[in-house]
This record gives sequence, C-alpha cells and structure tokens, in this order.
Amino acid sequence: MSQASCKWTLVERLALSAYDFVLRILQPLLRRKLRLRAQKEPEYVLNVAQRFGQYAGDIPTGGFVWLHAVSLGETRAAALLLPALRLAFPGMRLLLTHSTATGLVQGRSLLKPDDVQAWLPWDTAQATHQFLQHFKPRIGLLMETEVWPSLVMACQRAGMPLCLINARMSEKSWRQAMRWKVLAGPAYRGLTLVLAQSESDAQRLKKLGCPDVRVVGNLKFDVVVAEQARTLAERWRGVLSSRPLVMLASTREGEESLWIQALQSHPDCSAQLKALNVLWLVVPRHPQRFHEVYDQIEQAGMRCIRRSSWGDGKPDALIVTSADVILGDSLGEMQAYYLLSRVALLGGSFEPFGGQNLIEAAACECPVIMGPHTFNFSEAAALAKQEGAASQVQDMRAALDHVIAILTDPERLQRERLGAVRLLENGRGAVAEHIKLLQSSGYLNMSEVVV
Repeated sequence: MSQASCKWTLVERLALSAYDFVLRILQPLLRRKLRLRAQKEPEYVLNVAQRFGQYAGDIPTGGFVWLHAVSLGETRAAALLLPALRLAFPGMRLLLTHSTATGLVQGRSLLKPDDVQAWLPWDTAQATHQFLQHFKPRIGLLMETEVWPSLVMACQRAGMPLCLINARMSEKSWRQAMRWKVLAGPAYRGLTLVLAQSESDAQRLKKLGCPDVRVVGNLKFDVVVAEQARTLAERWRGVLSSRPLVMLASTREGEESLWIQALQSHPDCSAQLKALNVLWLVVPRHPQRFHEVYDQIEQAGMRCIRRSSWGDGKPDALIVTSADVILGDSLGEMQAYYLLSRVALLGGSFEPFGGQNLIEAAACECPVIMGPHTFNFSEAAALAKQEGAASQVQDMRAALDHVIAILTDPERLQRERLGAVRLLENGRGAVAEHIKLLQSSGYLNMSEVVV
C-alpha cells in the first residue's frame, strides 16, 4: 500500500474524530435497535458484543482471508466467488462477516470446518482495532459498497491490504459520498485495490480517490441455477402450472400497497387478470415482514396461502385453485420461484429503494418488469433492457398492463426469455477476472493465507 494512500489531512483526522465520537454516543440506540429487530429476527441478539469489537474465544493459528458480505445480496454474490477463491488458494481459512441477520443466515452454508463467521463491528476506532487484533486477517475483501472510514484507517494502521470487490457506486451514492468527502475521500483513497462492475462504477470510484481501479464485470452474472431449485420447481410444477404464476419479487415496504391499490383502482385491468386466471406470488425481501404482508393481502379481500403451509410436500391443488395469492414466506427458494413464474415484477424499483438484482431472474429465464427506481443496479438494468430481458415502466398500473401484454402474447414471452439467456451469456466471466487480478496483485500471498 502506498504511503500516499495512507495520508489523512489534519481536517480529515478531526472529522474522523468527530465521526467516532458521534458513533460512540449513539451506541445505546444501536443496542435498542438490535433488540427491536430481534423480535422478528432472533439472530440480531446473537453475539451482540461482537458489534462493539468484543470477540470471545481463541482463534487457531493461521492467516484468514476476510470477506465482508453485509447482507443477503452480497452473501449470494460471495457464494459465487468463494469456490474459485478456495481453488486458487488451497487451504485458505475464511473469516466471513455480515451486518444483517439475512446475511448471517445465508452465510452459514458457505463455511468450511476451519472457517469463522462473525458480525462486523460498529465503525468506531476502538471496535475496528479490536476486530483486527483478534482475527489478524491477512487481507480484507469488501463486497460491493461497504467502505467505512474507521475500518479503512484501522486496516491502514495494521498494514493490511483492503480490497473492494464486485464494486458498485450509483450516481446517488456518489453524490452522497461527495457531500461527506472529508470522510469518504480518505476512506476510498485507503483502498488497496478496487474491482468494479462497470466502467461507470469505476469512474465514480476514481473520482472519490480510489488509487487502483479495474473493471471486471459483475459476479452475479456467473450465477448457476441450483439443481435443488430445479427439483423443487419440478415438484411444485404439476399443481402450480395450471395457472400463470406472476411474481412480485423481493418487495420492499409500500410496494405491496401500490400493487393492491393498482388492482383495486383499475377494475378493467383487474378483470383481465382474473380472466387470465393469474396466480400471484408475493415474496417480501425481508423475513420480518412476512406476517405483515400476509395480513395486508387478506385485509384487501384476497385469498392468500403461505408457502410454508405445505412444508416439504406439494401445495394442495384445491387450495391453489381457489387462491389469489401465494406468500413466498421462505428463504433460499427464489430460484425455484423464478423458474415457475411467467414474469416477475422487480421489488425495490416501484418505491425509491434503487431496485434489486435482476440477474437471478434472467438465469431462470424469467422476464422482469422494473419500476422507475433502478439507480442501485443501473448498469444491469440497462443491459437487461438492451437485450430484451426486462421492461421498465413508470408505475404499478403500467406494470399490470405489461403483465397482461406478456401473458397474452406467447411470442413476446419467448423473445424475452431468449433475451434473458443472452444477458447471462454476455455478462459471464467476472469470477475468473476477480481471481486473476487477486492472484496477480500479490496481496493474497499463499505462504500467508494457508494453515
């Protein structure tokens, strides 16, 4: 790491001290927030001390490759990279950290016997220092966006390479970072290597001061549909294929209301969907909202069945025939849902949340309808539209019109499925590029990372 990248000006150091002071003052609020979140997701009260840099137990000798995947989406991307990383660096020990319960739960399946999973601490100077002192990782790999000032400074002081991989930086996030450049500037300057998803991401990251930025593509294009998902979809297909299934995928707060309002306020559109015998599949992004969304659907006068109600078996054919909606209240089954759906409305894009990853839908050859808000995934959204794998609309009413158009035009449906295939084929290769550049960088020294 160059000395230039490690320098913080006096003003930047003063800003970092003020930032650290504010975070320490807010720690009681963080504890309260964790307790509240734990009422719906119990994992939030597991090992709370780790959030403040207190890690118990002895760590076996041997260097860690530390990978931080903040939440569910980043953990799924990490799952695509890890097999190739383990192959390139045999015997490496993984330290996998998260900040959300969904990331933690998903990440458990990625661990090998000698690996360790933990919470990344709250971004104070003391907590980040204690985190590095306890685990002593040889290198840090941050997935996508997670750049924090105190963490970067702690890594600099420890002399540890810190890389941002599968990096993305939306226009909105860049503007926010520029408003706080006194903290963001030195944090991004302190990164050792940045592997960006696209040229536009790379340009924004360079403007923030990242010293070494390479464009390598998006790891998520290397997704493979799991055999377990295909088996699950095939098990359900005999019952569910009698009706066209339309999914609201990874919905966020307020989007279910928009959908219900669009159906209720446009009876002509609703009547056409009923005539087509559409069966809706609503999958909230966050598990803590499952009960709330179920109640909302029932209160709107629609008959809703829970995916969890049929366990490991098949849904009851008579119940499916009479239902209006299936609530996808499960984790780890999104690919099966996409495989069964004729078309999916992309959650997070109908309210200003910035959209969600649509690449998994493309891997399952499921066309996507996006709302107006796709700023967090603008590059993938643009590519999907270009290939004909996705349409973008201005509101939920227009999305329902698109659903009708797709369901009544088999040739259009087939064109959009072929567009999804092209999208995946053109985007693949980011895993190999990540591994090649990590190997050539020399930051992952074999003698340091193996047991």
